[in-house]
Amino acid sequence: MARYTGPTTKIARKFGEAIYGPDKAFERRKYPPGQHGGGRRRKQKSDYAVQLLEKQKAKYTYGVLERQFRNLFEKAARKSGVTGEILLQYLEARLDNSVYRLGLAPTRRAARQLVSHKHVLVNGILTNVPSCHIKPGDVISIRNKSRNLEIVQNAVGSASATARKASWMEWNPERMEGTFLEYPNRESIPENINEQLIVELYSK
Repeated sequence: MARYTGPTTKIARKFGEAIYGPDKAFERRKYPPGQHGGGRRRKQKSDYAVQLLEKQKAKYTYGVLERQFRNLFEKAARKSGVTGEILLQYLEARLDNSVYRLGLAPTRRAARQLVSHKHVLVNGILTNVPSCHIKPGDVISIRNKSRNLEIVQNAVGSASATARKASWMEWNPERMEGTFLEYPNRESIPENINEQLIVELYSK
């Protein structure tokens, strides 16, 4: 299963924000990576460079590779509505992202691993495909025998998980399950991504 497995702090420094979540190494070195870091005067980026950087940020944030990302964009472009917003909705509706939004894992990477290792059910059916598209009304839960996993218990009990709960999902702590209520509108999605730049890039 293809995915990015390289250094996360270096990528976060490239974009100037902690896109992978809290990172002590990033806080210590917020300047761009490379030999000269932030001490070297950098040329102003072209429009294309800015658009490309925004697309890369979205890809790394959601853990999606180029072919998957382009396929999602083309799917969003075929649907009536605002293409950029629909693209973000599709990214938010991925199973790994939904597990992360429910607070069942501390990061999207950890959520992807939970799904891949067969700990997650969708509507009571074991699903181990992180890119599985969740639809309104779908119920996401942790397998009974996996509910005592340390990573799940720590994630559910953390303050960051409570703060991360998404308004478009409903969490039932007694049953350890969440329901995907609806596709989120743009204002509800907290990610700092300018989706219009991505639309402009693919429209060239």
